[in-house]
Amino acid sequence: QVQLVESGGGLVQAGGSLRLSCAASGRTFSRNTMGWFRQAPGKEREFVAAMFWSGATFYTDSVKGRFTISRDNAKNTVYLQMNSLKPEDTAVYYCAAHYSGNIYYQNAYNYWGQGTQVTVSS
Repeated sequence: QVQLVESGGGLVQAGGSLRLSCAASGRTFSRNTMGWFRQAPGKEREFVAAMFWSGATFYTDSVKGRFTISRDNAKNTVYLQMNSLKPEDTAVYYCAAHYSGNIYYQNAYNYWGQGTQVTVSS
Protein backbone atom coordinates (compact mmCIF):
# COMPACT_ATOMS: atom_id res chain seq x y z
CA GLN A 1 0.00 0.00 0.00
CA VAL A 2 1.46 3.32 -1.11
CA GLN A 3 1.27 6.13 1.41
CA LEU A 4 2.46 9.70 1.56
CA VAL A 5 2.40 11.18 5.04
CA GLU A 6 2.99 14.87 5.65
CA SER A 7 4.14 16.35 8.93
CA GLY A 8 5.57 19.57 10.28
CA GLY A 9 2.63 21.89 9.98
CA GLY A 10 1.51 24.15 12.77
CA LEU A 11 0.86 27.69 13.91
CA VAL A 12 3.56 30.29 13.36
CA GLN A 13 3.77 34.06 13.43
CA ALA A 14 4.31 36.04 10.28
CA GLY A 15 7.98 36.08 9.39
CA GLY A 16 8.56 32.69 10.94
CA SER A 17 9.59 29.38 9.42
CA LEU A 18 8.32 25.84 9.16
CA ARG A 19 9.69 22.72 7.56
CA LEU A 20 7.23 20.26 6.13
CA SER A 21 8.14 16.64 5.54
CA CYS A 22 6.50 14.07 3.31
CA ALA A 23 7.47 10.47 4.00
CA ALA A 24 6.60 7.91 1.35
CA SER A 25 6.13 4.22 1.91
CA GLY A 26 5.02 1.27 -0.15
CA ARG A 27 7.29 2.07 -3.09
CA THR A 28 10.21 4.26 -3.95
CA PHE A 29 9.66 7.65 -5.57
CA SER A 30 13.29 8.40 -6.32
CA ARG A 31 12.53 8.63 -10.06
CA ASN A 32 9.31 10.59 -9.66
CA THR A 33 8.81 14.28 -9.72
CA MET A 34 7.43 15.19 -6.31
CA GLY A 35 5.26 18.20 -5.66
CA TRP A 36 3.68 20.31 -2.96
CA PHE A 37 0.25 21.87 -3.29
CA ARG A 38 -1.84 23.90 -0.89
CA GLN A 39 -5.47 24.70 -0.38
CA ALA A 40 -6.69 27.70 1.56
CA PRO A 41 -10.26 27.89 2.89
CA GLY A 42 -12.70 28.63 0.09
CA LYS A 43 -10.04 28.40 -2.59
CA GLU A 44 -8.90 25.88 -5.16
CA ARG A 45 -5.92 23.67 -4.48
CA GLU A 46 -2.88 25.33 -6.02
CA PHE A 47 0.63 24.34 -7.02
CA VAL A 48 3.41 25.42 -4.68
CA ALA A 49 6.61 23.63 -5.69
CA ALA A 50 7.95 20.57 -7.46
CA MET A 51 11.25 18.81 -7.80
CA PHE A 52 12.38 16.52 -10.61
CA TRP A 53 14.36 13.42 -9.76
CA SER A 54 17.28 15.23 -11.44
CA GLY A 55 17.10 17.99 -8.85
CA ALA A 56 15.48 20.68 -10.96
CA THR A 57 13.00 22.74 -8.96
CA PHE A 58 9.95 24.79 -9.80
CA TYR A 59 7.97 27.24 -7.67
CA THR A 60 4.88 29.32 -7.92
CA ASP A 61 5.76 33.00 -8.06
CA SER A 62 4.33 33.85 -4.65
CA VAL A 63 6.79 31.58 -2.80
CA LYS A 64 9.95 32.07 -4.86
CA GLY A 65 12.83 33.12 -2.65
CA ARG A 66 10.99 32.03 0.50
CA PHE A 67 10.26 28.32 0.06
CA THR A 68 12.70 25.55 -0.84
CA ILE A 69 11.78 22.04 -1.91
CA SER A 70 14.28 19.26 -1.37
CA ARG A 71 14.35 15.51 -1.21
CA ASP A 72 16.27 12.70 0.44
CA ASN A 73 15.87 9.68 -1.83
CA ALA A 74 17.56 7.40 0.69
CA LYS A 75 14.76 8.24 3.12
CA ASN A 76 12.07 8.40 0.42
CA THR A 77 11.19 11.80 1.84
CA VAL A 78 10.46 15.22 0.37
CA TYR A 79 10.72 18.47 2.31
CA LEU A 80 9.38 21.97 1.98
CA GLN A 81 11.32 24.59 3.91
CA MET A 82 9.14 27.66 4.32
CA ASN A 83 10.73 30.91 5.46
CA SER A 84 9.40 34.45 5.83
CA LEU A 85 5.90 33.07 6.14
CA LYS A 86 2.97 35.36 5.48
CA PRO A 87 -0.68 35.10 6.58
CA GLU A 88 -1.61 34.38 2.96
CA ASP A 89 0.46 31.18 3.16
CA THR A 90 -2.16 29.76 5.54
CA ALA A 91 -3.51 26.57 3.99
CA VAL A 92 -3.52 22.82 4.13
CA TYR A 93 -0.35 21.64 2.42
CA TYR A 94 -0.29 18.41 0.45
CA CYS A 95 2.56 16.47 -1.07
CA ALA A 96 2.02 14.42 -4.17
CA ALA A 97 3.84 12.09 -6.53
CA HIS A 98 3.75 13.01 -10.18
CA TYR A 99 2.51 10.50 -12.72
CA SER A 100 2.11 12.20 -16.08
CA GLY A 101 1.44 15.60 -17.53
CA ASN A 102 2.03 19.19 -16.56
CA ILE A 103 3.61 19.35 -13.11
CA TYR A 104 1.65 22.50 -12.26
CA TYR A 105 -1.70 20.70 -12.45
CA GLN A 106 -2.95 18.45 -9.68
CA ASN A 107 -4.44 15.93 -12.12
CA ALA A 108 -0.87 15.05 -13.15
CA TYR A 109 -0.28 13.51 -9.72
CA ASN A 110 -1.61 10.11 -8.73
CA TYR A 111 -0.55 9.74 -5.10
CA TRP A 112 -1.45 12.27 -2.42
CA GLY A 113 -0.88 12.71 1.26
CA GLN A 114 -3.61 13.61 3.72
CA GLY A 115 -2.35 17.15 4.18
CA THR A 116 -0.91 19.16 7.04
CA GLN A 117 -2.30 22.47 8.28
CA VAL A 118 -0.12 25.56 8.21
CA THR A 119 -1.50 28.65 9.93
CA VAL A 120 0.38 31.94 9.85
CA SER A 121 -0.81 34.62 12.25
CA SER A 122 -0.30 38.32 11.62
